[in-house]
Amino acid sequence: MATTTENVSNGGGPMHEEKGDDLRPDDLSEMLAAGTKDIHEKAENTQFVKDFLRGRIRKELFKLGAVALYYTYTAMEEEIEINKDHPSFAALYFPSELHRHKALARDLEYFYGPQWQSEISCSPATQRYVDRIHQVGREDPALLVAYAYTRYMGDLSGGQVLKKVAQRALKLPATGEGLEFYHFDAIHSAKAFKQLYRSRMNELELDAETKDRLVEEAIKSFQFNIEVFEELEEIGKTFEEEVSEAEMPIHGDMGGDISKCPYYATKMAATDGTAYVCQLAMAVLRHPTGQVLIATWFAALAGLAAWYVM
Repeated sequence: MATTTENVSNGGGPMHEEKGDDLRPDDLSEMLAAGTKDIHEKAENTQFVKDFLRGRIRKELFKLGAVALYYTYTAMEEEIEINKDHPSFAALYFPSELHRHKALARDLEYFYGPQWQSEISCSPATQRYVDRIHQVGREDPALLVAYAYTRYMGDLSGGQVLKKVAQRALKLPATGEGLEFYHFDAIHSAKAFKQLYRSRMNELELDAETKDRLVEEAIKSFQFNIEVFEELEEIGKTFEEEVSEAEMPIHGDMGGDISKCPYYATKMAATDGTAYVCQLAMAVLRHPTGQVLIATWFAALAGLAAWYVM
């Protein structure tokens, strides 16, 4: 795949993405995409993710999700810093562009206040995720690539849709407080940066056995994320019903188009959007404004029928 030149920093001075060859099946980025396809589809079908994308978000649950992310990224970025010069990872070291734990700390301060660190704790599912990341960093740093790939590339893709949904559903400030995790101020083009990152992955000098292990570890990473989603879903069942007024699908600009989310893209293509139309109809029926419109439409129809038979 021919790539464009993009100015970014790689933890040091400026660098440029070089023009690459066409992608091959044995390129790491291709192997990871193909190898994680099934587990990715499983992640898209967790109830937590589906509810999130519909705008059915409880603020307390969103806060707990941010806590889980904080512990996960803190662990991952600690290990990345320790292993930043490792030959199997060094080319993917982009701290100023990608690292998220400081942004998450600011989000948690917004939600929990100045004493936020004493207000949060690591959940069991998140702790298993964190423990595995530290184990990989100590014992097999090459496998950190799997965690960086699944997290950062997701943040630059579907994460941008989630930001738009959360901002509207939770009525968060337009200035970005509470959502700094989703802001990548040092990346001017997410598309170009993702191309660069995949190109760097493909240039890593890894043997076939290591690539296979990376695919297996990426699947584990997705599974850890699924376990966190499922844990959040169970916690959500203990909360009082708190349906957001912003349940209706988010539109407006491309950044808020649910069809752009990688979780839904494959499924939408397969169903020609039928499921989405049904979801939209149900959302309209649930929404007070939609109910008024439907009632008005039926009233008008009844009036027309009465006029016709007179």
